Amino acid sequence: MVRIADEVIRLENVTKDYTIRTGMFGKGKKNRALDKVNITVLKGEILGIVGESGSGKTTLGFVMLGLTEKDSGKIYFENHEINTLDRSSIREFRLKSQMIFQDPFESLNPMLTVAEAVDTPLLVLKSALDKGQRLQKVIEALENAGLQPAEDFLSKIPSELSGGQRQRVGIARSLVNNPSFIVADEPVSMLDVSIRADILNLLKDQAKGRQVSMIFISHDIAITRYIADRIVVMHLGQIVEQASSRDIVENPKHPYTALLLKSMPELSDKNLVPIDEQVEYNVDIMNGGKDECSFVGKCPFAMDSCTQKRPEMKEIEPGHFVACYLF
Repeated sequence: MVRIADEVIRLENVTKDYTIRTGMFGKGKKNRALDKVNITVLKGEILGIVGESGSGKTTLGFVMLGLTEKDSGKIYFENHEINTLDRSSIREFRLKSQMIFQDPFESLNPMLTVAEAVDTPLLVLKSALDKGQRLQKVIEALENAGLQPAEDFLSKIPSELSGGQRQRVGIARSLVNNPSFIVADEPVSMLDVSIRADILNLLKDQAKGRQVSMIFISHDIAITRYIADRIVVMHLGQIVEQASSRDIVENPKHPYTALLLKSMPELSDKNLVPIDEQVEYNVDIMNGGKDECSFVGKCPFAMDSCTQKRPEMKEIEPGHFVACYLF
């Protein structure tokens, strides 16, 4: 049983809509990026969020950090609803919550040196640290991120670094203030395969060693399984399944989870349910127009009830939840 004291961040029925306009005078169409999302992240936990492009993963990360406003629902950080926080508490929340971006080059100011980039969060903090003390914290963060000796990197600018080194600078910047919550958005997808494992091990070691809660966003369920304690599967803004990383891969329940596994030969199994990959998505669902399962337009097991009401998340095994009328 989860204790409230163990929760770092919790989302309750969070919804986010975007309006997409077609042409100069076209009428806007609603696209529901997040559809009544419920998530709890525990202290020191790495929670993986997986799904195809357009599933709402990055929007979820932005909403959790307050970088994008939700339309409805509630978000709690360390048991306090974010919307009710005063200015001082909001500032503390932003300092405790950090993000590691997908593109390590675009996330760094090309005009700032490594030392200046990693020092920026300390300046925002406006602490009592003097310049020398801040520099020491920058050096410590860089070395913890695997850039050793840190002195060799302090005066470099992003264009002088490799992709892996730039991502390590981004990781150092996210950790320098000792946050309690980090969102890592596809942090290895733009890196060479040869260095992905090193970055994944770094993220895992830092999160577990510091007891930092982390949201790890990825379209790659194999990579996510390696680093995450639990995995949440998203499809067109809806959470369709969540369980331990091992159960998601070895005992998938939702047909969409089976499709994700089928797309990865190293994880696929001949007993997975058949999916017609040529079937087009239900456009009404993509625009948030109906209260039904987001996967109904592509599911081989779709039934009338799937189009009449969205299935609720149900615990079918200890710690294993699925939103599907098959269970």
